[in-house]
Amino acid sequence: MKVAVENRLEVLARLYQTIQQRRQAMPDGSYTSKLFAQGSTTCAKKLGEEAVELVIAAVSQDKAAVAAEAADLLFHFLALLEITDVSLESVMNELERREGTSGIVEKAQRSNP
Repeated sequence: MKVAVENRLEVLARLYQTIQQRRQAMPDGSYTSKLFAQGSTTCAKKLGEEAVELVIAAVSQDKAAVAAEAADLLFHFLALLEITDVSLESVMNELERREGTSGIVEKAQRSNP
């Protein structure tokens, strides 16, 4: 299973690279370019919309819709990172920092610096 997951993560890496390339080139007719042109607020709102759509799909127990909405959410998550100049590497570093720490403990540490 680990090999399969690692191979599938390459899809995310390619998507992230494509998003970065679209931001640089801003080609006409690109949804990503249009999203970037509208700014970070619009991008953030779109991410929120996709999250709600994923929740609705999950509640309705529609597996195909969950997969589709999760894909939309991941795309918009990566686009939001790019438009806010937060690297995916910094997110991964934060996840790695939290690894092995209880979510309850980690959240309490953030609340009480």
